[in-house]
Amino acid sequence: MTETLAIGPYADTDAVALTTDFAAKFIANPAALAALSEAERAGIKAVAYKGHLPFGAAEMDMLPALGVIANYGVGYDAIDVKAASARGIKVTNTPDVLNDDVADVAVGLLLMHGRKMIAASDWARLGQWAEKGEFPLNRKISGGRAGILGLGRIGREIADRLAAFKCEIHYFARSEKETPGWTYHADPVSLAEAVDYLVVATVGGEATKGIVSKEVIDALGPRGILVNISRGTTVDEAALITALESGALGGAALDVFLNEPKIDPRFYTLPNVTVQPHQGSGTVETRAEMGALQRRNVAAHLGGKPLETLVN
Repeated sequence: MTETLAIGPYADTDAVALTTDFAAKFIANPAALAALSEAERAGIKAVAYKGHLPFGAAEMDMLPALGVIANYGVGYDAIDVKAASARGIKVTNTPDVLNDDVADVAVGLLLMHGRKMIAASDWARLGQWAEKGEFPLNRKISGGRAGILGLGRIGREIADRLAAFKCEIHYFARSEKETPGWTYHADPVSLAEAVDYLVVATVGGEATKGIVSKEVIDALGPRGILVNISRGTTVDEAALITALESGALGGAALDVFLNEPKIDPRFYTLPNVTVQPHQGSGTVETRAEMGALQRRNVAAHLGGKPLETLVN
């Protein structure tokens, strides 16, 4: 009987690897645990987890031999780490391997939004270029004041990229960091007041829920652009939509939302919003690296070896 349970929507390549390496059993989501027999649940020592649905104490208690939850992704806010620690269950994630892709998307979103690239593409494709001539002028991004909310691994990659675009870099983090002259702000509001673009790159979870509050959005102002590649929970979406509708905020470029994929439909109708379908790390190369790292953590646990990317 298998010792590994894979939970979530795995791509074929990862599913084949999990089957080959561990003879893993697959279920679609945590709710499907209830359909497993008691004997099947009792034999599970490792969970390979993928997705954003909550995996908490109740689910862990259904797997009495569980020793590790190997998360597919750098963000692990769906997993109740405190509950896992209380039960002696280790949690791992897949950091670093996705930093470049997520940072690329953050900068791409800012450029797409400021230069109106989606609308410009439609202008050409729909015949407006031929019929009406040049696309309307848009906004320069290079040389602006860029704020990074969360200067962790991904935040630094974003800052480095925007510095190459000649942007003045400001940031907020839990403490001041060693940087090449970037400006530290002690709170998100003062950061937002000081910049033209605010890129949210902090971790998800309860500690950062709503960190981009109405006050932060108001401070960013009618010329400000909010970019979010972190988690939908980090932004007060009600305040964001209100500000976008009224013009109190200039625009937003978003890869993450609440209630994905069934997001608030108003985001699709607002002309000052650029939308992406949470594809920050979504390249063939990076997803392969993420899957490999997840499987190495599963193998390490089952083999009694140290875990590579321990969270707790």
